[in-house]
Amino acid sequence: MSKITACLWFDTALHGGAEPAARFYTDLFPDSSLDAVHRSPSDYPGGKKDDVLMVEFTLMGVKCTGLNGGGQARHSEAFSFQISTETQEETDRYWEALTADGGAGIACSWCKDRWGLRWQIVPRVLSEGMADPDPAVRARVFAAMQTMVKIDIAAIEAARRGD
Repeated sequence: MSKITACLWFDTALHGGAEPAARFYTDLFPDSSLDAVHRSPSDYPGGKKDDVLMVEFTLMGVKCTGLNGGGQARHSEAFSFQISTETQEETDRYWEALTADGGAGIACSWCKDRWGLRWQIVPRVLSEGMADPDPAVRARVFAAMQTMVKIDIAAIEAARRGD
């Protein structure tokens, strides 16, 4: 059992909050599951009996809690999930799903989803290029990445080769 869990704050006014977000994420990513939905046992100042208070889910092996905490706190750039991809098809699939219905691309592999949660969709070749032992390769890959919002694997590979 993991001793650490990512707790993500949601607002039910924003696309239904934690439960629809958790269902979306667990449907999108492999090795993910919706583990529990916790409902209020009675009416309370911010809601009604049986409203979803919290969901537990596993996202690609990472334990998460989605808390319907209200609108006073928002997701920010200070926290993101980084997803490593192998192919352009995989990169595109995650990118398109996460930026749909109110999400948006940001820059250099970063995007946000409809709930405002930040993601980095990072092809393995970008990580490898940024860690290349040759500083000239790293500089070319970095320069290429800075021109992108969603990462183009072929362009990163061309930058690594110096094309």
